[in-house]
Amino acid sequence: MKDSDAILFLERLIRVPSVSCAEGQAAAFLVEQMDSFGFQTEIDDAGNPVGKIGTSGPRIVLLGHIDTVPGVVSVRREDGKLYGRGAVDAKGPLAAFIAAAVRAADSGNLQAQVEVIGCVEEEVPSSKGARFRVLGAAPDLCINGEPSGWQGVTLGYKGYLRARLQRSLPIEHSAGKASGMGALACRAYVAIEQAAALYNQGREALFDQVFTHLSQIELNSDGLFEHASLDVRLRLPGELGPQVARTWLCDAVPGWEVDCSNGLEAWSSPRTDPVARLLGRAISREGGRPRFIRKTGTSDMNVVGPVWKCPIVAYGPGDSALDHTPDEHIRIDEFLASIRILEGFLTDPNLSSWSAPLHSATRLKRPETR
Repeated sequence: MKDSDAILFLERLIRVPSVSCAEGQAAAFLVEQMDSFGFQTEIDDAGNPVGKIGTSGPRIVLLGHIDTVPGVVSVRREDGKLYGRGAVDAKGPLAAFIAAAVRAADSGNLQAQVEVIGCVEEEVPSSKGARFRVLGAAPDLCINGEPSGWQGVTLGYKGYLRARLQRSLPIEHSAGKASGMGALACRAYVAIEQAAALYNQGREALFDQVFTHLSQIELNSDGLFEHASLDVRLRLPGELGPQVARTWLCDAVPGWEVDCSNGLEAWSSPRTDPVARLLGRAISREGGRPRFIRKTGTSDMNVVGPVWKCPIVAYGPGDSALDHTPDEHIRIDEFLASIRILEGFLTDPNLSSWSAPLHSATRLKRPETR
């Protein structure tokens, strides 16, 4: 696969719409393309496109996702950049996985059995694709396809909690002293922010802090009572799991009903993770300086890590600050560099002789800091 072929493949993939829960067309396209590249392919029962290549060595899962958030970004090439929804998050990393595996296989030096998976519904709370795949046998190694920059290796992600706060009060005349349900709702969120600020005192690293986000507020009345609801999202450090976070949230807003629909714990692998080491070497061979980072977002790594318990990191081209934005684009030179790095990883002789130690990835209790 030449560089021009890889770029065209990514551009064609970006042009196929694949908003979460409507990925069928893109999944079919990806299976068709992988089949033509020499993969054994299928679409599994969750709707994930899957491609397998290689017959010996450790089993490696390259776990990307094919869905995107809504929003149309005009697909175009400008000034060495490829624009389009999903270019960074995360069709760029997924296309790099496929191109690298093809090159490694064509060279005759592929050191592993590679399984590329384009998970569906990663951008929504269901994480349907990853939750289906995690029911199968754990691989020996895994790379989660998320933008880290071509020199970056992501060791971990924060957890999260989604909560809905609800409260109802009898209606009072606006001429009275009562400030109204809207004011109470605003104060409730301010109280959450204040509780987070108190929790974060003394915690210098962003990875160790609680982040809060108010995604929606609703006010209504039935003529007798005023009703308010707030949808709040929390980004959680390792020492604050979803269950503990729910208690913390209830303490911050007494008098409010708190309904937590779903959450994930933070997850981090150690710097000594075998995948991190081999990727770091591949980055160095390409002339880069490896950076090992922990991110404040969440990914499918939070889903599969606690279950598979295999060495796992996230890697992929692109600037994650462009995720979900109207300006989403990927630098073409970075995309190509990441393919060379992944090819170097997949053809590294140390990979074929790798033997699984005690699983080194652990649920994060007290996160490392940078």
